[in-house]
Amino acid sequence: MQHTPEQLVADLVLLLDMEPRGADRFQGRRARGGAGRVFGGQVIAQALAAAELTVCEDRSAHSLHCYFLRGGNRQAAIDYQILRDFDGRSISNRRVTAQQDGNVILNLTASFHCADEGFSHQQVPMPQVTPPEALEEDFVRRRRLAKNGLEFIPVVLSPGPIDWRSVELEDRFASSNCAALKHSWFRAKSRLPDDPRVHRAALAYASDMLLLDTATMPHPVSLGEPSMVASTINHSVWFHAPFRADEWLLFRSESPWAGGARGFIRGSIFSRDGRLVASVAQEGLLRVRADCETRGCTEEQALHSD
Repeated sequence: MQHTPEQLVADLVLLLDMEPRGADRFQGRRARGGAGRVFGGQVIAQALAAAELTVCEDRSAHSLHCYFLRGGNRQAAIDYQILRDFDGRSISNRRVTAQQDGNVILNLTASFHCADEGFSHQQVPMPQVTPPEALEEDFVRRRRLAKNGLEFIPVVLSPGPIDWRSVELEDRFASSNCAALKHSWFRAKSRLPDDPRVHRAALAYASDMLLLDTATMPHPVSLGEPSMVASTINHSVWFHAPFRADEWLLFRSESPWAGGARGFIRGSIFSRDGRLVASVAQEGLLRVRADCETRGCTEEQALHSD
């Protein structure tokens, strides 16, 4: 069944609406339909949303850092336990564990800060790239490329709540020797509530979507191919300035290093008017499925055996 953009975004907002389950305990709803592993961005966003509910509203999240320990099951809800480690004059810190069936699948630490006056600078200019209005949505372009013989895993051929428009998408599949650098516009497909906490959680959700693929760009493989197995190990986000996740944001990502079946990626997220609103860093496992089959391990073992 095809859902409208408004329905897809309404589902995302519902995912981020955490259900209280007692003192500093919350439950995150599961995504509509589907099977297999939970999308990592969903767990990050729900953990952040749960932590936000335990902090005074005059403090906003400025950073989060998390480790993925196990793959989650899309067919079950996720329980979140919050630990209030610190509440100072201007800083609060929260630890979050995400669990399914008694197993921890993610650990997250988030820090919150009161708005304050101080000096400011931005050393990194916004890249000058093709505007989003001149680009097709990524899943539409991938479907067109699939008709020309390229193989993709089904999830990247389906629409979601985030409209992604990658500048170098066609170049990515035309060459096996691209620089490990790419630019993608993104925004929620319809208007989000005005609550800034929703926009931070939505950005956290989106921030896990296209990073690992950057580390494969100099090589003759792609995360869109069935032969690739990839999994996030750790992920960090820093929120710098106010933004709306339902307005166009530019995600610049680069991978300065990959090796030993791991890749490291860092990203900068700019508002349409050129402000650096967030920074991201991620490390993940990158393996070719044939290598795993040779060693006799399953996909789940391939992703989480380290």
